[in-house]
Amino acid sequence: MKFIRYNDNKTFGDDVLEILLENEVQNNHMIGFIRNERKHDTTEWLMAAVKDDNGSVLLTAACTPPYNLIIYETKNKPNEQAVKFLSNELKSNNFNLPGVLAKQETAQIFAEIHAEKGRFHRHMSMNIMRLDKVNDIKKADGFCRELCENDMFFIPYWEKEFAVDCRVNVSSIQENVELIKNRLTYCTNYIWENGFPVSFAANHRNTENGAGIGFVYTPPHYRGKGYASSVVSELSQNLLMRGHKFCFLFADANNPISCGMYRKIGFYDLCIFDEIKFEVIN
Repeated sequence: MKFIRYNDNKTFGDDVLEILLENEVQNNHMIGFIRNERKHDTTEWLMAAVKDDNGSVLLTAACTPPYNLIIYETKNKPNEQAVKFLSNELKSNNFNLPGVLAKQETAQIFAEIHAEKGRFHRHMSMNIMRLDKVNDIKKADGFCRELCENDMFFIPYWEKEFAVDCRVNVSSIQENVELIKNRLTYCTNYIWENGFPVSFAANHRNTENGAGIGFVYTPPHYRGKGYASSVVSELSQNLLMRGHKFCFLFADANNPISCGMYRKIGFYDLCIFDEIKFEVIN
């Protein structure tokens, strides 16, 4: 086997993008790294592949420090030998990892190989879901509109609460302000309003053919009224009308209410992704 580390996202994409597109939704993170639409400095990124002796890619891996390593086994074909080879190469290069994000079985195997016994734990499980056609659902009272600058006094706080609820990286309010301002120009941030704003959803992290949906948030005292399903339905339909072949999102696999809501709209399950955190060894 051979471990290949790429120096830039273009070379990485030239070698593995076609493979990643075979499971486009599952690989949306790494496809996003290749696209690098925000023009991030990739100097410290890990973009790598493990190939067999004939040059075929067995698995693809990427990491943007300080975030988790992401792994994809080609065609989702389990290859424990390749996973172990990747782990050994990362250790020999002193590449420190906070954790791993991958399809459930792959994440578990990598964690067992890479971390000492008992030195890792499952942080969360996420249901990767896809929508090809929006179902006709009964909408909540109110209407949908695009986010505007006048909403900036509350939306950064909603996105912070979304991150807390979902147990993901919590950005500062100022960071949220800058990110939301950048997204405003794309007109794909939607508010559901019923006398006043009650729910929010946004488009982010698109792939070659798909549109990602995230930041779905309804303040606790407005939940259970159908606002979230209404705004996600409207946003999904708009994204399909713009030419995207499908929409996708990550939902908490342990939250049957949210997963059920998305299925009602037309999303269906693809696979479970696990985020596994490694404990720091002093």
